Amino acid sequence: MQLPNKLFTYGESILSKFSPVLKALENECLPAGVLYTKLIQHFEDINEFIEVLDALYALNKIDYDDEKEVLLYVV
Repeated sequence: MQLPNKLFTYGESILSKFSPVLKALENECLPAGVLYTKLIQHFEDINEFIEVLDALYALNKIDYDDEKEVLLYVV
């Protein structure tokens, strides 16, 4: 997980990727694959996308609905 430090700026860290993900999920619930294709320009690769989802889930900002198989924004 890349966090901002002497070597990596805020823009290079995963923290800067939180905003696009949360904005996309704010209006609608999306499957992870659809969310990735919608925001692919913000990520270097799929691993970085998964790290962002893991961090947001750990911070209780997003959740996963097992029945509908979508990610949703937690208010």
